[in-house]
Amino acid sequence: MKKPAFIITHLVSVALMALLLTSSRAAAQDYDDPPSRVARLSYMQGYVSFSPSGTYDWVDAFVNRPLTTGDALWTDRGARAALHIGSASIHVSESTGISFLNLTDDTVQIQINAGTLRLRVKRLGQYENFEIDTPNLAFTILRPGIYKINVSEDGYTTIVEDRSGEGEVTGGGFDYTLRSGDIGRFVGSDHLDADMDTFDDYYEDDFDRWSEQRDHHEDISISARYVSDDAIGYDDLDDNGGWRPVPAYGMVWFPHTSQIGWAPYHYGHWAYVAPWGYTWVDDAAWGFAPFHYGRWVTVDGVWGWIPCPPRPPTPGPQYVRPVYAPALVAWIGGPHFGIGVGVGVGWFPLGPREVFMPSYPVSRNYVSNVNVSNTTVNTTVVNNYYTTVVVNKTVNITNVTYVNQRVPGAVAAVSQQAFSSGQPVAHNAVHVDDREVASAPVNALTPSAVPQRQAVMGGRPTANVRPPAAIQTRAIVAKTAPPPPPPSFTQRQAAIQSNGGRPLSVAQVKQIVPVRAPTASAPQIKVAPPAVKAVAPKANPSHPIVPPSAPGAVVNSGNRKAPPQVASQPPVPQHTAAPPPPAAAVNKPPQSPPPPAAAVNKPPQSPPPPAAAVNKPPQSPPPPAVAVNKPPQPPPPTAHPLNEQLEQQHQQQVMDLHKQQDLERQQLEQQQKKESALLQQQKADAIKQQQIQQQHQQQLQQLAQKHAAEQQSLQAKQEQEHRQQEQQQKKPPPKEKPEQH
Repeated sequence: MKKPAFIITHLVSVALMALLLTSSRAAAQDYDDPPSRVARLSYMQGYVSFSPSGTYDWVDAFVNRPLTTGDALWTDRGARAALHIGSASIHVSESTGISFLNLTDDTVQIQINAGTLRLRVKRLGQYENFEIDTPNLAFTILRPGIYKINVSEDGYTTIVEDRSGEGEVTGGGFDYTLRSGDIGRFVGSDHLDADMDTFDDYYEDDFDRWSEQRDHHEDISISARYVSDDAIGYDDLDDNGGWRPVPAYGMVWFPHTSQIGWAPYHYGHWAYVAPWGYTWVDDAAWGFAPFHYGRWVTVDGVWGWIPCPPRPPTPGPQYVRPVYAPALVAWIGGPHFGIGVGVGVGWFPLGPREVFMPSYPVSRNYVSNVNVSNTTVNTTVVNNYYTTVVVNKTVNITNVTYVNQRVPGAVAAVSQQAFSSGQPVAHNAVHVDDREVASAPVNALTPSAVPQRQAVMGGRPTANVRPPAAIQTRAIVAKTAPPPPPPSFTQRQAAIQSNGGRPLSVAQVKQIVPVRAPTASAPQIKVAPPAVKAVAPKANPSHPIVPPSAPGAVVNSGNRKAPPQVASQPPVPQHTAAPPPPAAAVNKPPQSPPPPAAAVNKPPQSPPPPAAAVNKPPQSPPPPAVAVNKPPQPPPPTAHPLNEQLEQQHQQQVMDLHKQQDLERQQLEQQQKKESALLQQQKADAIKQQQIQQQHQQQLQQLAQKHAAEQQSLQAKQEQEHRQQEQQQKKPPPKEKPEQH
């Protein structure tokens, strides 16, 4: 009897384990986490237009807009733009159209239909894929470095410049490896004619110099000492505020603002960005990092930002890359609050060690990472929040005292209509009473509200400039198959409404079958066929490749200018890549056996096809290797003592400037405090004067009432006396008695 019972118990245990495993997998599918990073439009000059994912409309672009999968950007003639993805910078030249085919934690896939991009990748994770797709090839970045890609206006030619690093071109059934100092021209679509050259003549135009200046500004940023360089926008803090040590919080950044009573999350608007939902977009040029990472606190009545911790010199398991959050705020709401002040939505910034709870479906691990990477918070506290809000569905937090809830002027509020349509908060703000705010319930999640189309478009007008239709519909070659196009906003809006106004999970979005609008224009994605073999394009010394340059380009010939280098970073695991072959083997004719590098991680290949098979004209015998191969590179020049001295002087000037800015900031804060105190005193005096006037009015009313009562009493008395007199007059006189004789 014991044996069958044991078997039954074992079978039940196995069934329960299978059920738990199935439910856990289902839960994992239900809570597909959104990406922990986005792209930020950090700078623009001239006419730049923007098309949000799933809208097929173009509006005027605006700084600080988060960009993600499906978003597109166009820079018109004479315009420029700068974007950042973590520590990677992307500079966009004029007449350039780009869009994000995919943007996740381990994939960046950008398509460029026409124009010029310059990219600087500081770090590349072991399993990270950074790919640029053009109309005739896909370029994969294999190592950190600086790269410039130009696509001709007709989309038939792509020029790739490898300033520093290593990358791979895929197209036409071949792979081409580019290393530091290489420049390649690739012509064609189904078949690529590839030519290779080196930077013997280094072309530098205004776009290059502008990009280098922006990169240099990042490299010398003082803020990088106190905040992770993975926090997008950290370099904007140097010119717009100052760092000061605060005993309770460490180094705190204080913005230089001119508005009296300034508070975070008051000057900007709410945009609806999938999959995060309502996202704060600040008006300030520096307004990205302090509103999507870290926490806010008041010090002596002045707002300061506590950053996410910087990257350690040798990152280890304890370092978590800062996780992007749509807005680090807590929400004021509830029926009594809304009715009491006539407000639909209110919020205030989260303080140190306070937990942010996403309103979009996420896993417990995501909630932990988004908090521990942005503030000092105990994981047990995070788990308690997750259990309370997600598991138990309790959104009102009653057992937590928020430090900023009772700070005067911290809470901002607008109507439900202004919130869901992306209207500017400063122009639509509703006054709230501080006493009522202090006792109002706090919601952990963003209020449920179906977004209007204006919220997705950022409240911006229709753009006057947009890419030509021929460029928008141009086919693109990709090495990695991108995800399917996102559903239209109309479809997503209907699903959000069916979901009670809450953001959709990644799994819910995948269930929506995209229906492309009849007038929509989108490029066709062609996945490149597997490469026949890896080859090194031939160099043609008699016809060097000349990159397209803007007016004002400078050519440095003779004394070759070294390509700009990426700022030194600690080594991290990289993609498995072939070591560079010897110089004599780089430019061998196709008939020679492939160098050893071509065999790394490649299956055995058949002999290369003859030259006639690649549709090339008969080639003359190649020149001797010594004339074709790259010349040996001289060692880098030693830094001149004068340059070091100038750099030290520059750094000292920067430090003195920031000290002066901090001093001016302290003086401004003191002036603001005095003006604020004066305003408070004037307000108190006005209230007191109003009370005196009210008392005076009451006294006058009482005197008037007393006077009116006395007048009525006197009048009544007079009337009574008058009646008495009349009665006396009406009485006949008494008759005289006859005299008796």
